[in-house]
Amino acid sequence: MSLFILVYLAIYGGAHGYVLSRLVQAFRLGAPWPTAFLALSLFMVCAPILVRILERYGAEPVARLVAWLGYLWMGFFFLLFSASLTIELVRAMVAAAGWVAHRELLPPLAASMSVALLLALAASLYGLFEARSIRVSRVTLRSAKIPASAGRVRIVQISDVHLGLMVGKAELQRILDKITPLEPDLLVSTGDLVDGQMDGLKGLDGMLAAVKAPLGKFAVLGNHEVFAGIQPSATFTSQAGLRLLSQEVIRITPFLAVAGVDDPAVRRREPGALDSDLLAALPEGTFTLLLKHRPSVEQAALGYFDLQLSGHVHKGQIFPFNLITRLAYPVKMGLSHPGGRSWLYVSRGTGTWGPPLRVLAPPEVTVIDLLPA
Repeated sequence: MSLFILVYLAIYGGAHGYVLSRLVQAFRLGAPWPTAFLALSLFMVCAPILVRILERYGAEPVARLVAWLGYLWMGFFFLLFSASLTIELVRAMVAAAGWVAHRELLPPLAASMSVALLLALAASLYGLFEARSIRVSRVTLRSAKIPASAGRVRIVQISDVHLGLMVGKAELQRILDKITPLEPDLLVSTGDLVDGQMDGLKGLDGMLAAVKAPLGKFAVLGNHEVFAGIQPSATFTSQAGLRLLSQEVIRITPFLAVAGVDDPAVRRREPGALDSDLLAALPEGTFTLLLKHRPSVEQAALGYFDLQLSGHVHKGQIFPFNLITRLAYPVKMGLSHPGGRSWLYVSRGTGTWGPPLRVLAPPEVTVIDLLPA
């Protein structure tokens, strides 16, 4: 953990040093601006760490205030940093073109940084709106394993809700307002139902427990449940009416089974079986739903499951961070066909982690209707 904090401080602090020094240079700011920028940077860089310290000592209201300040800034700053780098690249290309043409084409730095600031501010305001505009994504799958007598089986997936200081009662109610009219037969949570701590959760379990799903409600652990503590996260999940699947398979009808595997963050502490080993014992004619937090497909498991539901990547949450998550998990958002008779659906996530913003990655509640072939 100490190594992670050092890397975080180096990267995030270094980015602040770069952007704020360019602002001072661009607008020729003298005292007291450089000192004010330094103080601002120190507070905002340390805010996420300060939040955890405040939570540890039970200062939840102060922790929530610091979290909102620090994470709103983090979202805005990421957009400003991205815009600044893009504009610097454009300036370099313009300067090169001017050198070839023997003309001075380079725009003033102040104008370039003004554009970056305006773009970041506009994108942040839009991101606040998009984060609260939950979409309902619909998928229909037909399978010979679904008997005609069953008709339609409706699965509703939520993922990466991150309940806690930043995503509370109002945000959860918006999610439930989307779920209730869908009348799910099966409700599943594919990890990170809670954020990296157990604060801000009072009463939220009861709201989730009130959701009706005749075939059951199931969940798997994500990496953030490990950060918050496996046991307290499991207790909250159970009190929310969701059955936690940990390296196990439940047959819920004669033709439908639900399997859940632990996130690698859990497996590092408690090594589990391979997906293929877990699923191999199911009868051939069973439609198997696999819940797995991270969108990685075990090649040996292809053919053993019919549909894997995952999340974790949030589609980057804030563009252009999706370019980085795509490198780590080179999978398509939404429905894809990784091989065999197996399908994969990767959710963009239902809540937010860190910055309460989403830019070009709207949150979703996913509806999967299983129909006979």
